[in-house]
Amino acid sequence: MAEQIAEHKTAFDKNGWRVVFAGLGINLALGILYTWSVISGGVPEEWGWNQSDKALPYSVACLVFCLIMVPAGRMQDKISPRFVATLGGILVGLGMIIASFTTSPMGYMIGFGIFAGAGIGFGYASATPPAVKWFPAAKTGMIAGIVVSGFGLALAYAAPLTQALLGAFGLSTTMKILGGAFLIIVCGLAQLLKAPPADYIPEGQEAPKLAQAGDKKEDFLPSEMLKTVQFYAVWIMYACGAGAGLMIISVAKKIVGGVVPAGLLMTVALIGLAIGNGGGRILAGSLSDKLGRKVTLFLFLVIQAVLIVLLTQAKEGCILGTAPVLISIYALIGACYGSNLALFPSIAKDYYGLKNFGTNYGLVFTAWGVGGFLLAKGAGMLYDQYQTFNHAYIGAAILLIIAAIMVFFVKPPKHIV
Repeated sequence: MAEQIAEHKTAFDKNGWRVVFAGLGINLALGILYTWSVISGGVPEEWGWNQSDKALPYSVACLVFCLIMVPAGRMQDKISPRFVATLGGILVGLGMIIASFTTSPMGYMIGFGIFAGAGIGFGYASATPPAVKWFPAAKTGMIAGIVVSGFGLALAYAAPLTQALLGAFGLSTTMKILGGAFLIIVCGLAQLLKAPPADYIPEGQEAPKLAQAGDKKEDFLPSEMLKTVQFYAVWIMYACGAGAGLMIISVAKKIVGGVVPAGLLMTVALIGLAIGNGGGRILAGSLSDKLGRKVTLFLFLVIQAVLIVLLTQAKEGCILGTAPVLISIYALIGACYGSNLALFPSIAKDYYGLKNFGTNYGLVFTAWGVGGFLLAKGAGMLYDQYQTFNHAYIGAAILLIIAAIMVFFVKPPKHIV
């Protein structure tokens, strides 16, 4: 009997880690979103795009991504993460291939912004929920951090790969190659996603007690979550923290290219940003399991604000404009931005429970897209007007400090059964 139980547990453990690494792999593919600064850098001059035009497909992709997370989260809760992730892979590939046949900002907005953005939303929404359900609450931050780290780490391989493809084949063919490859990869890995049985209890976690009058409610319906003030506070903090990072990522190549020589150093800076982005998710998730979500979130928000302010002084000829320092700043900004993608899913799960996590986090995640859309688009517009990103940097830093202050005023919701 004991041997049967041990075998049963081992099977569940293997399933859990299989889902974690499948989700990690899916996010490594979907992270092509972060290579937009490289892709837009390959737009031929004869197409006549300005900086605002180049920001449009990425900004729309962020917005569509976050809006799709709501129905996608519900679909993976109700249908299956496997089906929803497969749909995501099809849309990402199709969108990039559609974009490859156009030369206009509108065409790329439809292909990359709408189709690929929607596909990223379906895929991303299906990766984390089934993974965290296989593990006890004490490991929520770590597991969420591992799964979403792929999205941030993607830039480390996708930036040099995209740059090489652009140099060899040009933008249109590059989009076809990437679209076809990611369609196959995401759809393939999606077949490994599987949520545990409804009665599954992870090792080390107590079985849930029967609800009694006066108990605190653990699992909130989406409609119940939307009635809590905490949801809106968390949403604002997420929009500020993620929006600032997405703004930097959207124009990373242009920023770096304006300070350090083009070529290898620029690629290294982008890889540093990617490693920080991915590593920050694992670090923040693990730290939050030990230090608490609020302390960890506050630290990362403040550090990110300071780093973005430092970028206003990163000019050629000063120490902040030297390649090693700039690469370090970018890696740290990436880590601070990446922390949001591990901390806010964990906060949503802590505050509103696991039963409706896919839908509930989808609603919280709309902050990521709205913040990214507004700050990325705003940065492009400000650059076209002032020929500098400094105004955007200062505005983003102010928003980060506001979010950091809000952290200490937010407490878990109280909902009595």
